[in-house]
Amino acid sequence: MLASVLWILMMGFFVGQLARRLGAPPLIGMILVGIILGPQVRNVISEDVLGAADELRTLAVMIILMKAGLGLDREKLAQQGTVALRLGFLPAATEAMAIAFAAMVIFQFNFPIGLLLGCVIAAESPAVIVPGMLRLKSLGWGVTKGIPDAILTGSALSDVLLLLVFSLLLSFLSDTGVEQITLGGLTLTALQLLPFQIIMQIFLGVLFGYLAARLLVLLLTKQNWTQNVVQDTVIAASLALFLVIIAHVLPYFSGYLAAMAMGFFLIELDAPLARRLRGGFDSLWIVAEIFLFVLLGANIQLQVLNTIFLPGILILAIGLLIGRMLGWYLSTLGSNWNWQERLFLLPGNSAKATVQAAIGAIPLSQGIAGGEIILAMAALSILITAPLGAWGTMTFAPKLLNKGEVDPSKVTVATRTLLLAAVDTSSLATEVLTKVADLARRSNGEVIVLHVINTSNQQGIEQIKQQAKQLLSDIRYEFLTVTGTIPEEIIRIAKEYSVTAIVMGKRGHRPWEQVLIGSVSQAVLETSPIPVIFLESHENLILDFRLYN
Repeated sequence: MLASVLWILMMGFFVGQLARRLGAPPLIGMILVGIILGPQVRNVISEDVLGAADELRTLAVMIILMKAGLGLDREKLAQQGTVALRLGFLPAATEAMAIAFAAMVIFQFNFPIGLLLGCVIAAESPAVIVPGMLRLKSLGWGVTKGIPDAILTGSALSDVLLLLVFSLLLSFLSDTGVEQITLGGLTLTALQLLPFQIIMQIFLGVLFGYLAARLLVLLLTKQNWTQNVVQDTVIAASLALFLVIIAHVLPYFSGYLAAMAMGFFLIELDAPLARRLRGGFDSLWIVAEIFLFVLLGANIQLQVLNTIFLPGILILAIGLLIGRMLGWYLSTLGSNWNWQERLFLLPGNSAKATVQAAIGAIPLSQGIAGGEIILAMAALSILITAPLGAWGTMTFAPKLLNKGEVDPSKVTVATRTLLLAAVDTSSLATEVLTKVADLARRSNGEVIVLHVINTSNQQGIEQIKQQAKQLLSDIRYEFLTVTGTIPEEIIRIAKEYSVTAIVMGKRGHRPWEQVLIGSVSQAVLETSPIPVIFLESHENLILDFRLYN
């Protein structure tokens, strides 16, 4: 089993990165690794790991939905009005219906089985859509109108609808028949109760997510049960997973929606805690993503694709280009989205993967007619739409969406901390290097040590190099020497390398308010567009920190 885990992690990571370097989404490489390592080709993955695939997939989807919730923006959702709500129901419903009618013609299905196929295929993949939308938010694409937020919310709601209808159809097509409930002498079928079930699943999911968020704030912030981000993340992930598991046992609410709602409410209740958890779940997703897509590839049944390949592509095209596009049009009708932004829904809101892998084999296992075709269609939809959706999202976003200002309080923004230590051959060099080392360790940053040569002092330069090597031994740094005017060269190097801040020394022994800053320090301070940190020798304290635009 451990060997299988090692194969999954190592092969999944490196082949995924190879796909990224070739310009394709990493998930393509991971799915291909799963196909190769799985029982269809090499059969390297152990039965124990394959048997736990559903549980591992549940864990991975929980992680990505928590990430989605922690990245939602309430103001942007409110700005969109009912667009997000309509995106949660109309595209999924129209695509499922279009697939149902197409399957009745092409595969000779009756309507219930055709609709069952439609529910399997029309479900959207949070594992593909959520990372793509969060990536767009971190880059600013479509954020002004809240387009990524609307897609994130809509994809979660659509899966609630389709999974409920899927369960109802399974009950209807199996030997158990359709469940009936009597209320006050009135007998109602499950079909008649479907609207109530959908509302209840959404309402209770949101409610339990809110209560879980309040519990997390109580435990992690008010009572301080944890000491670091890792512990915060473990507790939050355990609580979210508990909601998902309980929802399987008591199917009266959507566990996945509850997990997503918990992340959303955490932003409102305790934004600092949400920010810490955002980083923790980012780290969890690095591992979860590999397992999710490798095991997804391992479970794809390649042999059943042969007979339905061409008709399957036709059905997918009908569902996407006719059914789903009609739903997209109706969902954005009356909104402030222009035609380019509506067109972006084609790559951004059409990927299939996790839900299809989770439920695609259920009709076959229950002996429902056409179950083998449904399983093959589920596999085909994954192989075609997941890679295209992941690739198309990042490819077409710059072409179809407007770029707005990124809100770092809602998404993790990747920033690189690079500090410039400007040193001479005086005793201040040691203090500057000590301070910049401390700042770099706190921010996990890198350092450029710069010495501008204005007099010949090779021995002093070598001494600075040795000090840098000693004080920055655990920090990635680069030692530069240049010739020229000292202030001008400091500013030039700082701009060329896009440093975060300049750290340098300042002479003086009287109170800083009364000291005329030296000519070099004064020149750098007056001309630098980058924050400047000054150190004074006798106190080793920060005396000035200014930012000029």
